[in-house]
Amino acid sequence: MQSAQKTFLIRFVLALGAFYLLVAIQPVNDHVVVPFTELLVRISTVLLAAIGEKTQSFGTVIQSPAFAVDVKNGCNGIEAALLLVAAMLAFPASPKQRALGIAAGLAVIQGMNLFRIVSLFWLGVHYRNVFELFHAAVWQTALILLAVGIFLAWSRFAGGGGPVEARG
Repeated sequence: MQSAQKTFLIRFVLALGAFYLLVAIQPVNDHVVVPFTELLVRISTVLLAAIGEKTQSFGTVIQSPAFAVDVKNGCNGIEAALLLVAAMLAFPASPKQRALGIAAGLAVIQGMNLFRIVSLFWLGVHYRNVFELFHAAVWQTALILLAVGIFLAWSRFAGGGGPVEARG
C-alpha cells in the first residue's frame, strides 16, 4: 500500500471513529440527532400525505390507522452521511472541493433517505410482508452503497483519478 493510500485510510478511520463517538454523546443525540430525525419525520409525513396516505407524526413516530414506525438512529441517514463526510475529509482535496462535495453528497443522501422512509412506510401499510426485508436489507445496503458511490464519483472529480491514484 502506498503512503497516500495509508494516509487516506488512517484519516478516514480516525474521522469516522470521531464522528461516531460524537453522535453517541447523549447531549449531541438529544439536541442534534433527535431534532434532525423529527424534521425528517415531519417532511416524510407531508410527502406521505401528498401520495394519499393518512398519517400523523409525533416526535420520531409516523402513524396511520394501518401502520406506525418509529424512525430511530440508523434509519435517519446519519451513518451514511458520516461515512461520506469522513471519506471526503480524509481525501486530498481543496477545501472548496470538499465543501461542495459534502454539501451535494449530504443533499443526495438525505433526499434518498426521505424516499426510503416514505417507501418503507408505504410498504408497511400496503405490503407488510416485505417491509422487514426492505427495511433491514435493501434500503440499508442501498444507502451505504449510495454514499460510497457519491464518494467515488466525487474523488474522481476532486483528485483527478480516484482514491487510489489521487495526489496530495
